[in-house]
Formats: sequence, C-alpha cells, structure tokens
Amino acid sequence: MNTEFSSMEAEITEQIKSAKNVSVILSSISTAAKNTALELIERELLESTSYILEANQEDLNSPDNADLSKALKDRMTLDHGRISAMAQGIRKVINSPDPVNRVLEGWRHPNGMKINKVTVPIGVIGIIYEARPNVTTDAVALAIKSGNACILRGSKQTWYTNNAIMDVIERALKQSDFPVEAIQYLKDKSRESAKLMLRARDEISLIIPRGGETLKKFITENSLVPVLGAGGGNCHVYIDAEADVDKAVEIALNAKVHRPSVCNACESILIHEAVKNEVLPALVERLIKEGVEIVADQDIHTQYPFTELATEEDWDTEYLDLKVSIKTVESLDEAINHINKYSNNHSEAIVTEDIERADIFTATVNSACVYVNASTRFTDGEEFGFGAEMGISTSTGYVRGPIGAKELCTYKYIIEGNGQIR
Repeated sequence: MNTEFSSMEAEITEQIKSAKNVSVILSSISTAAKNTALELIERELLESTSYILEANQEDLNSPDNADLSKALKDRMTLDHGRISAMAQGIRKVINSPDPVNRVLEGWRHPNGMKINKVTVPIGVIGIIYEARPNVTTDAVALAIKSGNACILRGSKQTWYTNNAIMDVIERALKQSDFPVEAIQYLKDKSRESAKLMLRARDEISLIIPRGGETLKKFITENSLVPVLGAGGGNCHVYIDAEADVDKAVEIALNAKVHRPSVCNACESILIHEAVKNEVLPALVERLIKEGVEIVADQDIHTQYPFTELATEEDWDTEYLDLKVSIKTVESLDEAINHINKYSNNHSEAIVTEDIERADIFTATVNSACVYVNASTRFTDGEEFGFGAEMGISTSTGYVRGPIGAKELCTYKYIIEGNGQIR
C-alpha cells in the first residue's frame, strides 16, 4: 500500500461508516424533503456553471490526460449544454414518482394477518466510475430520490471536475433537510481507495461500476460486495431482408455516428444478403462522408477494397470511435446467432417491415434493450424518462437496461396481525 494512501485510509473508512450509519434513516425521509434537496442541487449546479467549466478545462489541459483517446476525452468534456442537460436530468428525477414505500402487492393470510410487499432503499450504493463527470450528479440525484446513501469514487482524469461538482452538491445539501453525510465522495486517486470500497461488505450494499472493461474486470474480480454489471456496449443493427432501405440507412448511420464514444452506439451492422446490393452503396457512401472507418467481411471487402478486412476479433470489439464492422448474413437466424455470440447484451436493433420477423428477433436476442425500426442510441435513462441513470445493466439479474431510482430499491414484507400465533 502506498504511503500517500495510508494517510487517507482512516478518513475513507470513516466516510464509508458515516454513509452506513445515516442510511438507516433515509427510508423515512419525506418525498418533499428529498425533492427540495434535489431542487437546491439543480439551482446550485446551474449557478455554478462557470466554476465547473473552469475545473473541467483544468482536467482537459492536464498533461496526464494528453494521451487519452478521443472517445474518453469526449466523455469527460463538459460545456454549457451538457451542464444544462445534467440539471434537466435532476429536474426529471424530481418530477418522477417516489419509488420508496410503494405497496407492490398485498394479501390476507387465512388467519387474518395482512401481508404487504413494500419497496425500500437498498442501503448504501457504491459508484466507481471513470472520466464521466455527469455520473456524479446522476448518481447523487438517484440516490437521494431512492433514499439510498451513496459513496462515489471518481477517476484521476476528471479529478478537478468531480471535486467542483461535489462542492456544489455539498453546498446545496447543507441548505436542505437531507443529511449531507449520506453522499460521500472519496478524494483519493489511487486504486487502494477502490479496493477499500470493494472490501466494505458490512457497510456497502451494492457496487455499480461505470467505465471501461478493465475497470469492470478489476471490480468483479476483487469485490466482496455484490456488483451490478453496468456493461459496455458491442451493439448491433441488423438490416433485414424485409427492411425499408432508406429507413435502414438512416437508423444504422445514426446509431454509429450520433455519438460514437458512448456505450449505446452501434459497433456492428449486419445486412441480409437479399438487400445487400440496395443498402451497401448508400450506407457506405454516408459512412465515408462521416469519416467512419469500415471493417468488413470478405464479400464486402472484395466489393469495396478500401475497407479493412475483418478479423474474428473485430466482431467482438467495442470501438467507441468512428469505426464500424459490417457483415453480410444469409438469414434472420444467422443474424440472431451472430448477435447472441458477440454481443455483451446491451442494445440491438432490427430494421424490418415484417412484424413476424421482428417478433422472432425481439424474443430471441438476449440483450437488455431490443429495438424494432429505431436507433440503439435511445438506451439511456434520460430517453427512457428516468431523468438520470446509474448505468446500463447488461446482466440477467433483477434489473436490466437503464438503472433509475426505481431500480435502486428492493422490498420487504410488512405483516400486520392482531395477536395471531402459530
């Protein structure tokens, strides 16, 4: 353990314990108090835009970040529009129903006892994330709304930005009735602080990773705390034999180029051979115009020699850049089998005018979000109406897709009797 971290260990341990201690009272905090705290954060965020942008510029200009990929720099960059979008996300969380203390179902025992299944907060949520300053406000907003304590550990790439945003959040919470101790930010850049969170199984209820595959692998291999998989996105668009060609080109293009650095961007396009000669000329022309590098199977590579010949690794790669792999398939079944083999179960789309073929695709593709005649770019908490998200779960556990406030609740049974004994 490095000496710099040793001096921080006691402080971080105390932060984790503090979040745990206060978490027991959060389920009883009123909706009004939670919404007031969020309104104060929204206001302070907008009023502190210049302060946050200055900190963000310091991160962008840091020599340590000089060699970061274009995709990573895009994720960490803030501007007035993105901060406004962060505030709008908080506003949507405010306007959403309180997910706590909802009766999911209820019934009577034969002896007269009343049994209710009621939603409650999970407890303490740990967020370990990379180069995404918007995660800070998303996580805090959803934790507050769902009555959870939250421990955040950001990355060195957005060190100044995250600290500035947390200054704003803490200033807002001190004006509210929501306990400031419930939101803890670990001011340590070393991997040891993440390990400390991953070992805190008596205090932290759930870990959610937000970052690249290296981070997720490290967390799943080292965590003693349950991990909710916020996965990457090797997303596919399949253009079916019954596709509307114009619609297919627009959907595939949007899915790839709208914002290629994010996890819901398309990485592979599959084209049924029956429409290949209609789709490819228009699609390739548009992709080239947008500066997209094309990797293709042997058939397409022969037809378009300027493309790069795909390897097995390409079908399994999340480029997060202006690069896409394209493959011809002979059938709907081949497309489905390819997707289920190479996808990491994030978002997939079929473009077809045949309802039966669409139904087969949605029933058999094993991903969290499956689209018919729409871009994969809509897999997002904001677009789904959640306002914010903790990430996109690609696991087959209790929650899949965008993780909103409702997904951060579990349940317990409340049983009311009148002297019944067994």
